[in-house]
Amino acid sequence: QAAAPLHPVAVQCQEAQVVVTVHRDLFGTGRLVRAADLTLGLAACLPVAQSAAESMVTFVAGLHECGSTLELTPDSLIYKTSLSYKPAPSGNLVIVRSSPAVVPIECHYPRKSNVSSNAVRPTWVPFHSTLSAAERLMFSLRLMNDDWSTERLSNGFQLGESLHLQADVVSGDHVPLRLFVDDCVATLSPGRSSSPRYALIDLSGCLVDGRADDTTSAFISPRPRQETLQFMVDAFKFAGDDRNLIYITCHLKVSPADQAPNPLNKACSFNKASSLWAPVEGTGDICSCCETGNCPLHG
Repeated sequence: QAAAPLHPVAVQCQEAQVVVTVHRDLFGTGRLVRAADLTLGLAACLPVAQSAAESMVTFVAGLHECGSTLELTPDSLIYKTSLSYKPAPSGNLVIVRSSPAVVPIECHYPRKSNVSSNAVRPTWVPFHSTLSAAERLMFSLRLMNDDWSTERLSNGFQLGESLHLQADVVSGDHVPLRLFVDDCVATLSPGRSSSPRYALIDLSGCLVDGRADDTTSAFISPRPRQETLQFMVDAFKFAGDDRNLIYITCHLKVSPADQAPNPLNKACSFNKASSLWAPVEGTGDICSCCETGNCPLHG
């Protein structure tokens, strides 16, 4: 993933070295840190490059360099290092305007199934196919600000406002994937089965909250990318309960991006103007079960 204000440190674990790219807006405040205050590893290695606009800083180091450490597990070789930010006083040398930070960095390589057939000089090569097979999908669900540009700093809402929810998956080296939100339920306790409970999304991707007369809840179309799905939900609270904290639990899933959406994998909103259910992508018939309630739930 490219380094950006929302993800300021990007790491590439290559066969013999690690490449660390750092966005100088390290804390997402718009204030750029000085490249000279950034170092890699216990040996305090300096960056090897800075972008033309000078907003990106790049470190390149061998897996054994810059004071990295190696940890062996039964299945993996784990090289550990860290990115350090130590702000030096500037100006009058009395004050600093940012805090130091340490970002731990790890590169994991499988130990099995990568042995050379050469019986005299065995070598180990981390094949990309093995790395890809060992990778796990990383799902996230975040509250976003009104223009979807950054994560919302506060989780407090007034009735009449809208929640902007964004689901993402980091797919890495997997085949291209399309993300779906299977269901979302709101509760007053962390357990999704607790009572009372209110379904926001149900029936394998139907945003049923938007079917109510007094809501504008809907999926955002088109998607910004296949691995992301955004939707808005009008703020609400449970009737007869004075608690101000509500838990929203969602089940996220993926399908191959080249697979056409279907009644099991869909994102459907209710259009009040046409009184019809409409999908973010795919043909309208995949949403017909949102009205009848007989959508497939497994597969």
